[in-house]
Amino acid sequence: MAAPTKRLLSIEEAQQLVLDRVERLPLESVPVGEAAGRVLGEPGRAAVDLPPFDSSAMDGFAVRAGDTPGRLPVSVRIAAGSPAPRALDPEEAMGIATGGVVPPGADAVVPLEYVVDNDNTIEIADPVPPGANIRPAGGDIRRGEVVVGAGMRLGASQIAALAAAGLAEVQTARRPRAAVLATGSELRAPGERLEPGQIYEANGLLLAAQLESAGAEVERLSSVADDEDAHREALGHGLLADLLVTSGGVSVGPHDLVRTVLAELGVEEVFWGVAVKPGKPISFGTLGHRLVFGLPGNPVSVLVGFELFVRPAVLALQGAAEPLPHFERGRLGAALEPNPGRDELVRARLSNGNEGVGVLLEPLPGRESHMIARAAAADALVLVRRGTEQLAVGAPIEFLRI
Repeated sequence: MAAPTKRLLSIEEAQQLVLDRVERLPLESVPVGEAAGRVLGEPGRAAVDLPPFDSSAMDGFAVRAGDTPGRLPVSVRIAAGSPAPRALDPEEAMGIATGGVVPPGADAVVPLEYVVDNDNTIEIADPVPPGANIRPAGGDIRRGEVVVGAGMRLGASQIAALAAAGLAEVQTARRPRAAVLATGSELRAPGERLEPGQIYEANGLLLAAQLESAGAEVERLSSVADDEDAHREALGHGLLADLLVTSGGVSVGPHDLVRTVLAELGVEEVFWGVAVKPGKPISFGTLGHRLVFGLPGNPVSVLVGFELFVRPAVLALQGAAEPLPHFERGRLGAALEPNPGRDELVRARLSNGNEGVGVLLEPLPGRESHMIARAAAADALVLVRRGTEQLAVGAPIEFLRI
């Protein structure tokens, strides 16, 4: 096993060590309708102008601006998807639906509510400026321009934009294959009978949900007892994935076997120990291009360690342009005592502050790392930097939504 890290790394140092060892997974072509949640590997460029033609922004009448105000005969009614058979002649109008093709010769659309329509003749009381209520071809984007840049994770609006611009398929990184392993002889599946000293296993479910939310395909392995042979078999299987995440067994107790067995299996430990609370004994290593995270056994340590270190790795494997956590600014709703030696992530609830105050973060009671039930009420993690001075009510802080 590699020698233990002599000092605890900062959060930022550990994150950089992780990202330095990530290699983006190969690209594959994916139908745009199946690409939600994937990270775009190459810029998505418009196949057509958007809109592809001058179109009406309103239900109304296509006219020549120079013919208004006035009384004009209506020669044609244009529906969306059915262009007029000819150009608009001077001193006439054509009815047009929203999204309909503005006919050649017309340079404005008068909304229905601004005219008097009587027996295929309309009266327009006021002059209409050129270009009124017309969406020009290419006004949104031109053919060949970038609709969505490489490195962006695709959500609903990006999928819609790519589809509207004519892209049937996009290039995205292959989804990472992740294996999850919870360790500990005391673990039992939810619903089983608990004997003295046993607890229900929740970390594997937590990690699987977090990994899936980050875009990974997850295999959740059966939890293993504190036995070297059982660890060796389970960890060996987990190392076939792009990413292996374990919980428990990474500290210095006699039953903490994960790091020892991983080293025997050829994993190079990059670091062990980060100046963060909870989650100090987190380990990270590599086996070729595979990434291996050993998270502590306490569930809140798993929650925090994943958001700080594992999620960025999963996003970076997919080529995300900005894989690191996005911390926002807010103010404390209650005083907090910092840890003198470690940065701390404190569970909190978001609330709207008074006018001018902005977002308030209300810390939840109970900061111990085993209190997962209390974590269920949290929707944010407040980053409390190490120090000795109390943070007062209203103090500016950084927070991460969860």
